[in-house]
Amino acid sequence: ANLPPSGESLKILARELGNRVYTKYSVRQKHQSQMVEKLRNIYNSYTDLLAKDTKVDKSSHSTCLLLDQTSGPSLQGGETHWPYIVSLELGTYMVELMVKNLKINSDTLNSAFERKSIPILYHMYTFRSTRQVGFIKPHPILTQMQQDAMETELTFDSFVIPMLCPPVPWTSVKFGAYLLTPTKLMRTVEGATQHEVLLEKCQNLLPVLDSLNQLGNCAWRVNKPLLDIIISIFNDRGCDKLDIPPPLSEAPKIPHFTAHDPAYTASEKAHMKREVINAKKKCNEMHSLRMDALYKLSIANHMRDEIFWFPHNMDFRGRTYPCPPYFNHLGSDVTRAVLLFAEGKPLGPKGLDWLKIHLVNLTGLKKRSSLEGRLEYANAIMEDVLDSADDPLDGKKWWTNADEPWQALACCMEIANAVRSPDPTRFISHFPVHQDGSCNGLQHYAALGRDVIGATSVNLLPCDEPQDVYSGVAQQVEEFRARDAQSGMKIAQVLEGYISRKVVKQTVMTVVYGVTRFGGRLQIEKRLKEIDEFPKEHVWDASHYLVRMVFSGLKEMFTGTREIQDWLTESARLISKSGHTVQWVTPLGLPIIQPYHLHIIIIIIIINFRMSVLGFLSLHRRPDTVKQKNAFPPNFIHSLDSTHMMLTALHCYSAGLTFVSVHDCFWTHALTVDTMNKVCREQFVALHSQPILQELSNYLLQKYCTGFP
Repeated sequence: ANLPPSGESLKILARELGNRVYTKYSVRQKHQSQMVEKLRNIYNSYTDLLAKDTKVDKSSHSTCLLLDQTSGPSLQGGETHWPYIVSLELGTYMVELMVKNLKINSDTLNSAFERKSIPILYHMYTFRSTRQVGFIKPHPILTQMQQDAMETELTFDSFVIPMLCPPVPWTSVKFGAYLLTPTKLMRTVEGATQHEVLLEKCQNLLPVLDSLNQLGNCAWRVNKPLLDIIISIFNDRGCDKLDIPPPLSEAPKIPHFTAHDPAYTASEKAHMKREVINAKKKCNEMHSLRMDALYKLSIANHMRDEIFWFPHNMDFRGRTYPCPPYFNHLGSDVTRAVLLFAEGKPLGPKGLDWLKIHLVNLTGLKKRSSLEGRLEYANAIMEDVLDSADDPLDGKKWWTNADEPWQALACCMEIANAVRSPDPTRFISHFPVHQDGSCNGLQHYAALGRDVIGATSVNLLPCDEPQDVYSGVAQQVEEFRARDAQSGMKIAQVLEGYISRKVVKQTVMTVVYGVTRFGGRLQIEKRLKEIDEFPKEHVWDASHYLVRMVFSGLKEMFTGTREIQDWLTESARLISKSGHTVQWVTPLGLPIIQPYHLHIIIIIIIINFRMSVLGFLSLHRRPDTVKQKNAFPPNFIHSLDSTHMMLTALHCYSAGLTFVSVHDCFWTHALTVDTMNKVCREQFVALHSQPILQELSNYLLQKYCTGFP
């Protein structure tokens, strides 16, 4: 990977190099032990199963295949994982070798310079907060050579781009995803090992592994017409409105001045220094955004004629993620817009309507309208939709005003192709239609607390029109404000006319995931500052007042939510105070442990690349009580959310549906949206028909209170 011009932390660079060496070592070990030959035979049988029958229980069959192959080396994770500190120390040694030995001629880019051999990497120090941090910075010659080389070609490791064949199914904690590259089933913080011990002891992870396999088995292809439009804008001058970053030639020029020049006054020098710092910061941000877009578009362009797959793994809460980091369906609007299902399905009798509804959802309009109202609106703007599809860059450009403009344009093109086909019901569509969650965290809390009023506000009960919890909270807060204003409270009077859905939305959304009043106040302060007409001198008092009102409004609307949160928080406080980390098991049987401990896992002092370790890995480090108690409520809800997604994935597969997810946003073909919605609701009801809180209480009592009176 290329070093950014500003350099990279020595620790991060050393960790990356150590991991790369381990990957090379692991692959070589697999070759030498004949594991690769055995894997090839089993994988061929597995792909034959995929090709023959889409309703085969793929993971179970692959497990049987593995068990039948008793001869030869085991595929079930026989390799030895290097401890974190070993990889870090090895990587540091490699950085030392590079800094000392990699040289370049000083006249490489300019023959007028005197030729001499100079290092291409420099070891420097910088301060982050109060700590001195080692930094590796490239020579400007190397940076320029890298930028010149990237104009024609980029080099990626195979494990950071999508696979050109179906992923290896997860059949155990240590085996799955890529054919050769070692991949962890569960992502976690650096050096944490407790979750690995728990997973290896787990008796039945098959439902969890099967759900990961179903997500990974979805085949994809690139939307080439849309990709070409995006690349043309990228190669021109970019477009901030459409989230296409401009080239570095558009970056601000860094001011030049001499700090010791007597012509400048002290205040002028201070001003110029701030100008230089701000310009450098802007240049670094633009470089980062441009490179990120270049990586994504380059991979998409490389895959333009391919069918590809995204292997999946999960974090410690069970939330699933594609393994390839740069280009996947969890990415930005641009990335999602260029992805299509490789398998096409006819639209059927309702598919075109779902495409139109999906388009309206992407615009951000009509959020409180019924599905019929959204469909009616889509039909009313069909002229703009077709114009966007036919002439996206020189027409009316209606699509550019959508919340998700590139996905909206892709949907316009799909609708245009469908309505112009001889029979739209038979039109073969590869387009993913999304069904997004309605404040999922509050849905889970309402279901856990059997809270009818709260459930209604987050669309868990039938209503003529979709309910909008954010507008509901805003209305509740406005009632509080009007009451207080009438009683003479000045700040309530100042806020008249300024309380809106937008002001409270972020705080309402994040309260369920553990935001404190302090964090909520900062969120509201930011929203108020965005309102030009709001008097800036009242922002502080107004944000303090509003965050109290938002919390009060939520407490009235969701009577059980705060009680459940308080119980979870207090339980975690007592558990961690007794010296234990908080653990629980999801309804699908996934063991979870919160990886929050006191102090840094490993403290490393590096002097001239000589490493001293001041901390050690241990399974018995004291937990961080503050993090354990604050994180338990949101992490528990995340684990329920991931459980619901996994159940939906498994049952959608059984029903023959294509299904992928972006956490609480589910994707499928337009033909099967109704079926997916039915499965989604059934599995939510099935999940919350279990006594989840009672079972959690029993588990915590058994684990942490056994032996106590």
